[in-house]
Amino acid sequence: MRERRIRVGFLAAFGLLATAALALGRGGAKEEGAPLWEVLARLRQGRFVDLTHAFGPGAPHWGGAPDEAVETLYDFEPGGGSMGKGLLMHRYSLVGQWGTHVDPPAHFVKGLRTVDQIDVREMLLPLVVLDLHEAVAKDPDATPTLDDVRGWERRHGPIPAGSFVALRTDWSKRWPDPAAMRNLDAQGVSHTPGWGREVLRYLFEDCKAAAIGHETLDTDPGSAGSRGDYALEAYVLGRDKYQIEALANLDQVPESGAIVVAAFPKPRGGSGFPARVFAIAP
Repeated sequence: MRERRIRVGFLAAFGLLATAALALGRGGAKEEGAPLWEVLARLRQGRFVDLTHAFGPGAPHWGGAPDEAVETLYDFEPGGGSMGKGLLMHRYSLVGQWGTHVDPPAHFVKGLRTVDQIDVREMLLPLVVLDLHEAVAKDPDATPTLDDVRGWERRHGPIPAGSFVALRTDWSKRWPDPAAMRNLDAQGVSHTPGWGREVLRYLFEDCKAAAIGHETLDTDPGSAGSRGDYALEAYVLGRDKYQIEALANLDQVPESGAIVVAAFPKPRGGSGFPARVFAIAP
């Protein structure tokens, strides 16, 4: 019963959000009180799920990038007491595509948006989860099909425009083992799941999705990446959309009904950067 009340309250928060937006648009925030605070109070009744891996030196990453380096610039002095004496400060050296990270359109397509040009309104979105983990357990090269998407829509209705669509494969359970994430065979070919072209075309052209995310290190299946073929990533970013790679904990959120917050720093002209991503589920 409590779960049902939370779900109802969570969904009602979206109605409050719409009401608040109308009130603010009329300049009526003062008359209406603090409607967005009411939305926040309702959302806090939901379940918060961190979809982000903690990263550090040795984290799984694209083979063409160097490893991360961390240098301690300042540290607390010995015997400084519980509050410490001095300060703690590190210098981090890493590529933008590190850990759970955002790929902006400019990562693959010259002239399209860089990280700092992604509007913050694109960071708070309905979360759609396509669950492929059972197929991947049988075949690590599995990719979603239009039948998988239609099955989702039969269960939950049309995929909402402006959604963040995440591909659940449970591949993130292999983190932080680089070899397990790459899953190379004796010939050096990577066997990892990825997206399918028909599915991506449907999501972006028909459903008007805002962004995608996945648990693997690449948009394309591993066998394609082993050939240097990143056509599906080029397609996504070429649509002037962003993606999040190396997501975690998608097994802890529902297929439908949650929202996602995909936040990241704002490096000027950035081609990618580590992200902090979380979901709020009923």
